[in-house]
Amino acid sequence: MISSKSLLVLLIKCMISLTNVVLEAEAKAFFVFGDSMVDSGNNNYMVTLIRADKPPYGIDYPGQVATGRFSNGYNIPDLISQAIGEEATMPYMSPEFTGEKLLVGANFASAGVGILNDTGTHFGHHIKIRMQIQYFKEYQERLSDRIGPEESQRLVNKALTLVTLGANDFVNNYYLPLSPTSRQFSIPDYVVYLISEYRKILMRLYEMGLRRILVTGTGPLGCAPAELAVRSQDGECSPELQTTSTLFIAQLQQLLECLNSEIGSDVFIGAHTRQTNLDFVSNPQKYGSLLRSRAI
Repeated sequence: MISSKSLLVLLIKCMISLTNVVLEAEAKAFFVFGDSMVDSGNNNYMVTLIRADKPPYGIDYPGQVATGRFSNGYNIPDLISQAIGEEATMPYMSPEFTGEKLLVGANFASAGVGILNDTGTHFGHHIKIRMQIQYFKEYQERLSDRIGPEESQRLVNKALTLVTLGANDFVNNYYLPLSPTSRQFSIPDYVVYLISEYRKILMRLYEMGLRRILVTGTGPLGCAPAELAVRSQDGECSPELQTTSTLFIAQLQQLLECLNSEIGSDVFIGAHTRQTNLDFVSNPQKYGSLLRSRAI
């Protein structure tokens, strides 16, 4: 899992770099798909080892409440919702997600998931990405019942979407001890396989009507606290995982460019979270005194 400090870096930089995109989209609804980086509480409603419903999660959230966000406070979807002037999207699994709340969008993300179905299965239940997409279809039917099919389609077409996947496919799949995946693939071949599967996911979201989709890469995998604890002898980031994340991000960017070219429109927008982390560490003054004090 990623640390609170690293998540804060991603939050702030994401908001700075994507503000113009958000305003241009004029989004009134917001949809979220992915893993723990963007889960706002769906895992609270299932039997799983991956939960964020107890302290120290939420220590900086209003009321100091652990809400199921894998963060000390607000997460990326929260801040994007604030930027577009809407209330935060609710977890789709919440029993309170009804009525007018459907018009705001929905958060389908679930901690532990990856691009592949077998990623993170050792944690217990979570909402696999293909099930997240199935829930989105169910959501569209509920929305259509409420506001009619034409208005429902218009809301989805104009919405902003965030997709965050990939990190768990490495740290909670390929690089696990005795992983069958690592015996089946070399890293270059595995990345190619992941990208081919990711393509299917992104195209399915497009086919379902989404037209403004932010896609994040992985952060610096080799610098995640859990990986440092296992792999580092001197506090330095793991070169192998760093190389892996670089390879994945490069091919993901190529995928997004290819998809946009095929569609004939800039539907998919890459958000470079790995460079965000590295830039923050190497040049903290660029982000102001508040961030410097938080990063200590």
